[in-house]
Amino acid sequence: MAWVYLVLAGIFEVVWASAMKQSDGFTKLWPSVVTIVTMIISFALLSISMKSLPLGTAYAIWTGIGAVGAFCVGIFWLGEAASLFRIVSVALILSGLIGLKLSTH
Repeated sequence: MAWVYLVLAGIFEVVWASAMKQSDGFTKLWPSVVTIVTMIISFALLSISMKSLPLGTAYAIWTGIGAVGAFCVGIFWLGEAASLFRIVSVALILSGLIGLKLSTH
């Protein structure tokens, strides 16, 4: 169940990072509210997952999901560049996340 909490925490990290971008430096109310609420949810779920997962694994997976997810949001919804070098770099992050999952008992 810890892995489910961790994946959900990572998804909420993507949401808060995306909402923070939309908040325009916390000058827009609703994106700012979404940012803060989803940050709290993300941290709470990360905390729960860390009860049984190793710190390094949980934190790396959480930030990795956030990084890869924010990268995808940036490309698919915000029109950011999708160069080959950026895609290969994110693929390396993803391979590291898979390696961490496979090495955790």
